[in-house]
Amino acid sequence: MPYKKVLLVFLMLFTISHYQVSAQKKEKIEYKFGKIQPEEFSIMPSGADSAASAIKLFDIGNCYFELSPASKSFVYVYERHVRYKIINKNGYDYANHTIGLYKSNSQSKETLDNMSAATYNMVDGVMKTDKIDKDSKFTEEVNKNVIQKKFTLPNVKEGSIIEYKYKIKSDFIFNLRGWSFQSEIPTRWSEYTVTIPEYFDYKFSRNGYYDIAHPMHETVNASYVSGVQSAAIRDRFVAENMPALKDEPFISSLDDYRPSIDFELRSTNFPGQFFVDYTGSWPKIISSLLEDENFGRYIEKTSFAKNNLKSIIKAENDSLANAKSIFKYVKDNLKWNEKYNFYSTETNPKTIFEKKTGNSADLNLVLINFLKEANYSVYPVLISTRSNGKHPGYPIISKFDNVVAAVEIGGKSYFLDATVKDMPFGMMNYQNLNHEGFLINVGEKSGGWISTETLFGDESMHVYNLVLDKENRLKGSVTNYFNGYAGLSARNSYRTAINEEDYIKNLKKNKTGLELNNFKILNLDSLDDRLIETMDVEIEDNVEEAGDLVYFTPLLFERTKENPLKHEERLFPVDFAHPILENCRVVINFPEDYQIDKLPKGGIFKLPEDVGSFSISYLIDGQTLLIKSAIHINKSMYSSEEYFYLKELFAAIVEKQAEKIVFKKKV
Repeated sequence: MPYKKVLLVFLMLFTISHYQVSAQKKEKIEYKFGKIQPEEFSIMPSGADSAASAIKLFDIGNCYFELSPASKSFVYVYERHVRYKIINKNGYDYANHTIGLYKSNSQSKETLDNMSAATYNMVDGVMKTDKIDKDSKFTEEVNKNVIQKKFTLPNVKEGSIIEYKYKIKSDFIFNLRGWSFQSEIPTRWSEYTVTIPEYFDYKFSRNGYYDIAHPMHETVNASYVSGVQSAAIRDRFVAENMPALKDEPFISSLDDYRPSIDFELRSTNFPGQFFVDYTGSWPKIISSLLEDENFGRYIEKTSFAKNNLKSIIKAENDSLANAKSIFKYVKDNLKWNEKYNFYSTETNPKTIFEKKTGNSADLNLVLINFLKEANYSVYPVLISTRSNGKHPGYPIISKFDNVVAAVEIGGKSYFLDATVKDMPFGMMNYQNLNHEGFLINVGEKSGGWISTETLFGDESMHVYNLVLDKENRLKGSVTNYFNGYAGLSARNSYRTAINEEDYIKNLKKNKTGLELNNFKILNLDSLDDRLIETMDVEIEDNVEEAGDLVYFTPLLFERTKENPLKHEERLFPVDFAHPILENCRVVINFPEDYQIDKLPKGGIFKLPEDVGSFSISYLIDGQTLLIKSAIHINKSMYSSEEYFYLKELFAAIVEKQAEKIVFKKKV
């Protein structure tokens, strides 16, 4: 793995040609550990953040390089100093901090040095200091490659000021530690300074919806070897008075919208040595991947697939059926360990089948391996999962964290993901629905960005056939139909329940007055068919009576009770990941001596350009009432400019689905 192994050596020069230096000049502020100003105890949150549980007074980072005396190679040093004001008890968690340190199977590692932390309280006008002791520091080995250093600050109260600082030395210079300028509490000052030797060239990616000031970009003198003068590039980035970053519904990852900077090595150019391009361009990245024993060479090792395909492929002239058989074989014989990666853990597919488990790359590269041997046009597609955030689009390999397969059959393209056994052919795990991926053509040694928009939606239909009796009880049957991601979710809920009784218990949860019998589930293992649930029901406590009037909300348990879009405006797109189709059909047979006194008006509500809609209708036929409701979210993503219309659509859904039907008893 050429560019991974570079972590063991020397690296970096910072290229910033993509971004203009901010004209705004931010003066560097010096903060010293333990030097607390009395006025800091009076600082309180205000405005939109007035309910904040804490305030980040400052967060200052510094990253620079030095030569390791032991290895004679470059390492980077990362220093951080942060100070908080605790407002109330909800902010006590900021007194707990975890620092992740990494080590490889070789000698490369990270070490924590010079860690200091203290709590400051104002007592009778005098500041009292409580320094952290050794009993409040813990070390936890997460796995063979990750160690966590944890500490808890002492004597934290409402009104306390806490601070800590530490230094990390790292051999892993392919990726420098990045920096986030915004957090879930307001931040008064955030600053990151990076000084990189002239021998290294780094790409950096800037994320988020706020502009970060860049008041410094300069060449400075540096000396890494005694008696040898060299140069370095120093950059400083600053954010001031950042509001709290508030979570919102329907986003991929909050980190997509958090202002931040990340770094990845592009190339090295040492005196007297050849220029080395690690990930300077997409062709270079593709070439490195295809030469990698845990990616390209892994795909090419098809002897195990060749020996097994004869027993898998049954339909001689049906390429789609054969591909489905291969897909099923991989899912049936391998179990996903719920870890994402685009590198396999082994160098031979046969070993994965012997282990019977693996990460996402182990499974999906095996799938590509089998399909390739069966002469399908199949390609690996690099993905940045939703929780990992969106890829910035330019050549940065470390921003990917997963791989899926794309196969062409009969003029159609299918995305395949073998990680979840209940996913039908052509469906990807929800985490992969991040709208685009980077396809690699192994044969042509080329690649490019493609849309990964799913053909599957979240489709559900609820059919109620009920009789309203004179005691205002509802009896009858309910049939639920689930397709696409709704089917995947329902199958997962059923399989993860302890037993069917437990599943039914969960089904009844938060549905007041519901009793059900004769529950059946159909097509549980027929993944290409919609999942069907049938049940007999009795429903009480959902019909109100006042004199000779009877009231009830006809959509019962299927209505949307709350608008998920609460803010007046939104900077971020609304990302549903996939289309949503929700239909409800309720048939009510009511007694002969009941008549309709008040029936809500139906209506159709549409978004501009018909990208979404809601409809509800009422039809009376004798003593039978038919109610239909349909919600169609036709796109996977809506821009912030469409937010107002989308919010109004949900407001209409909540309002109209809550309207009551009024019956009047005949005298």
